[in-house]
Amino acid sequence: MIRINLLGVPRQKVKKAATFDLGQRVAVACSLVLVAAVVGVGWWYWSLSKESARVDAEIAAAQQEAARLESLLAEVRQFDAQRGQLQQRVQLIERLRSGQSLPVQLLDHVSRSLPDMLWLTEMAQENGAITLQGRSTTLVALSDFVGSLGSGAVLQKPIEIVDSQVETARAAAPGQRDVELITFTVRAQLTPAGPAGTTAPPGAR
Repeated sequence: MIRINLLGVPRQKVKKAATFDLGQRVAVACSLVLVAAVVGVGWWYWSLSKESARVDAEIAAAQQEAARLESLLAEVRQFDAQRGQLQQRVQLIERLRSGQSLPVQLLDHVSRSLPDMLWLTEMAQENGAITLQGRSTTLVALSDFVGSLGSGAVLQKPIEIVDSQVETARAAAPGQRDVELITFTVRAQLTPAGPAGTTAPPGAR
């Protein structure tokens, strides 16, 4: 006798469900990995952008500092050039001073010694001596002139006043007072060797 079981036997779906759960897990894991990768790339790009901005700012600051230092270097070079020119001028002046002859030094010293209200009318040199003639309006000016002559190294002390006389100069216009002038003669000996090492000439007039 054959028996047929018409009742349906429920099929087991456990394996199928298990297979579906594994696919979901893989998809979720892939999604998480993708999100993490996107987040990592985004953070890395943001870090690079921030670092690039910082480097650009440092480069700009360095360029500004370089420009400032370049201007300072230009000023220093200009200052050095000016200092070199001034040193050359000073050396040239010193050479000119050291190369001056005794007559030039003598004329310079006499002209510097002239006070106000005194002037020279004649200047002669003979046998190592210098003779000066002139006029002055006061004895004080004459005394100052003699003192100034003795203060230099061109002439030897003492400075001798050979002659001094008072003369009356007529007024240039009627109604004006006559002027008294002091005519004088001063004599001094030249130094054997001038300040620049120049020996006085034996005689000249």
